[in-house]
Amino acid sequence: MSATPQRHRRTRRLTFAALAVTAGAGAMVAAALPAGAASGGGAPKGRTVDVQMLSFNDFHGTLEPPQGSSGNVSERQADGTTKAIPAGGVEYLATSLREARKGHEYSVTAAAGDMIGGSPMLSGIFHDEPTVEALNKLKLDVSSVGNHEFDEGKAELRRMAYGGCHPVEGCFEYGKEFTGSEFKYLAANVTDEKTKRPMMSPTFVWKKGDVKIGFIGVTLEGTPDVVTAEGVKGLKFGDEVETINKYAAELNKQGVKSIVALIHEGGLPASGAYNYDCDVPGAGAGISGAIVDIAKNVDPKVDALVTGHTHQAYSCNIPDPAGNPRTVTSAASYGRLFTDTTLTYDRQTKDIVRTPVASPKPVNKVVTRDQPKAPDMTELIDRWKALAAPIANRPQGFIAADIPGRGSEAPEKPLGDLIADAQLDALAPADKGGAQLALMNPGGIRADLAYKAAGEEGDGVVTYGESYTVQPFNNMMNIVDLTGAQLITALQQQVSGPVNGVSPKILQVSKGFTYTLDMTKTGADRVVVDSVKLNGAAIDPAKTYRVAMNEFLAGGGDGFTVLKEHKNKLVGASDLDCFNAYLMKSTAATPIAPPAADRITVVK
Repeated sequence: MSATPQRHRRTRRLTFAALAVTAGAGAMVAAALPAGAASGGGAPKGRTVDVQMLSFNDFHGTLEPPQGSSGNVSERQADGTTKAIPAGGVEYLATSLREARKGHEYSVTAAAGDMIGGSPMLSGIFHDEPTVEALNKLKLDVSSVGNHEFDEGKAELRRMAYGGCHPVEGCFEYGKEFTGSEFKYLAANVTDEKTKRPMMSPTFVWKKGDVKIGFIGVTLEGTPDVVTAEGVKGLKFGDEVETINKYAAELNKQGVKSIVALIHEGGLPASGAYNYDCDVPGAGAGISGAIVDIAKNVDPKVDALVTGHTHQAYSCNIPDPAGNPRTVTSAASYGRLFTDTTLTYDRQTKDIVRTPVASPKPVNKVVTRDQPKAPDMTELIDRWKALAAPIANRPQGFIAADIPGRGSEAPEKPLGDLIADAQLDALAPADKGGAQLALMNPGGIRADLAYKAAGEEGDGVVTYGESYTVQPFNNMMNIVDLTGAQLITALQQQVSGPVNGVSPKILQVSKGFTYTLDMTKTGADRVVVDSVKLNGAAIDPAKTYRVAMNEFLAGGGDGFTVLKEHKNKLVGASDLDCFNAYLMKSTAATPIAPPAADRITVVK
């Protein structure tokens, strides 16, 4: 449920100047070779042919344009400022991909995981069948699994791939049985603990004429740390680099020399702008995060890395272990961008010519909303919306203005405070658990609450569909005993450790719980222990407190291992039920105002 770098990887920030014109392993071909395939009419084929690879990642079932600031991409302007551009929506993504393919005889479309899971209600309430149907219509060829593909467990993931109606809820459309994905799902580093075999195909070979490109798909090794235990029960997640290198060798033995790795793990560019050039040297430039070490160690046999998980946009060159240039790309999230990569395929060596001269740098392109909608996607959305309408359009409450959540880059998010308050409100009564405070993981906030109406409900009205989109996991709430010392340790784990120390995961807290976070310090010292208070009173390390949190956090998710040490657990209502109950206390005359987000004092 989180989108943060892997916990055990050593991260580093790199900057890359223009790389030497050097071909990749197995592709030592002069850059002057003629490119392009024969266009028909019996004309002879060229030595090389350009293969277009369109890619995206972290779609998360976002069929309709995302609301609020999470539906924008940041564009860097010539003067150094940034501009927000509304983007996304599968009707526009379909148009963008179809337009991009025009004139390209050789075109393959790939994805790097989290196509489903954490989805808005339109897809999530139907267990993401609408999204798989949409991806089929998009002509997606192949995708790695991501951590969110495991939200409902391995059996449900297999159903997504191979079809069949839901085992409990049955078929959603009368007379229709879900047919599964027409694209190939890859899970090379996910093995069954009993059989030791990959739970799904590890590789896929795309073929067109005499051109063959192999794909290897992996998810992050740390998937069990960011998914509920039930979702990954019976599965083992292997090291990404070891797995990719193993299958790259196997593909080579099969005669497949052109290889792309689809990796659901990512990096953090120095800028959030989609068109930021992370290869330009300079102070504060470059990219950091788990993907850097992965890219530096993946075998040179692999010609390109398509990545995801961090929801960032980048197109970088990170040299492979042989020192040759290799592209590493990510297209943000929610279908707001796609990456257009040219793979120059040498028919003689059957490998990709990896030189800056032979192949232009991959480009991230915006899925703008000022282009025509794809009619087949409009029909798909309308069909599923009609099925969801009786539930989705039901008003839940009222807000006075936008309440930023997923789209907020601040450590403390107004919507995070609101969710934590809702959980405390529902679970504070003695017969509901007696909670004194609530903690919410930031990765579980999947959207913003937008004031402007998305449909006919009216401005300021929050529908069930919108609240579901914010809290789609339906996690059961746990009310547990934690000592004051354990609470302080949990706060320290937000900003320390191999991953959280580099990319902090700041817990959202309920009203009355306050403290200071000093980001000028490092590790656990960033939490000013003497500042941690509940309702104005200092937290007593020896005292026991009743704390509400979702089952993901209570299981130690997102690196909060101390939270697993709780005692006297009571299982309460679901997180969504708590949220909706709180919203329903508002009225048109007394709407909920955005919380001030002043519970955590951040020193920079």
